Amino acid sequence: MPEPVAIPDTAQQDALYWLGQAGFRIDPGGHRVLIDPYPGDSLAVNYAGTKYPHTRMMPIPVSVAALPRPDVVLVTHAHTDHMDPDTLAPLAGRFPDCPFVVPAPAMDVARLRIGQQARIVPINTDQAMQPAPDLHITAFPAAHEARQLDDKGRDHFHGFGIRHNGQRLYHAGDSIPFPALIERLGAFRPQYALLPVNGRDAQRRADGIPGNMTLDEAIALCRTVEIPNLIPHHFGMFEFNTIDLQDIEAAAARVDAPDIIIPQALPRRIPLRG
Repeated sequence: MPEPVAIPDTAQQDALYWLGQAGFRIDPGGHRVLIDPYPGDSLAVNYAGTKYPHTRMMPIPVSVAALPRPDVVLVTHAHTDHMDPDTLAPLAGRFPDCPFVVPAPAMDVARLRIGQQARIVPINTDQAMQPAPDLHITAFPAAHEARQLDDKGRDHFHGFGIRHNGQRLYHAGDSIPFPALIERLGAFRPQYALLPVNGRDAQRRADGIPGNMTLDEAIALCRTVEIPNLIPHHFGMFEFNTIDLQDIEAAAARVDAPDIIIPQALPRRIPLRG
């Protein structure tokens, strides 16, 4: 298996790196935003010997110890491939002043996985935060097959809108399209949508594995909201929960709107246009 490679420590102006699954390092305007990093193998340990052993299909792109300091870490929900204790707890230990933004209903599990002393910031749907004067982050609702609210009406699953000056990017976390999301995206008008494309089916659902939008649904969402660039994710990690890369390549070859930008399995730089 190839050795993990390095991500630049300093932010790269208007670029992003895919870390596999839903994980990205995004550098809007030179800031460093880390979302849902899973550069490890904790799920393979947890599910060894089961029907779904969670064996990695792609190499670990970067070691946890080599992850550069982020300005903010966004966590869309509490599933381990998004809120990984083997990644986030060491990060919090290395960078104790770094904020970890999590859905408000996930605060208890976040304390257990990230650390009692970590700087964990709860967020709710439509709430905005400003980690830097020119960096704005807003929480969007997400529906991991179904929208789930706690007893206070707060979403368990989020996506995030990231805005730097005129540049707008949306990361869906785990979600399917649904009216409340489409309405908000229409108002936000992102130039880039980072969308899961592993789909869903009755067998996975029956086995307790919630799915996401299909590739066709992701393309349709971008067309509906007029998002010009689609970056698919949540594929190529686990054999039981992925889509064939050739299907994405075929869609990219035939679709002229949106522009499908296929991320690489190792963190190669993807430039972002304004």
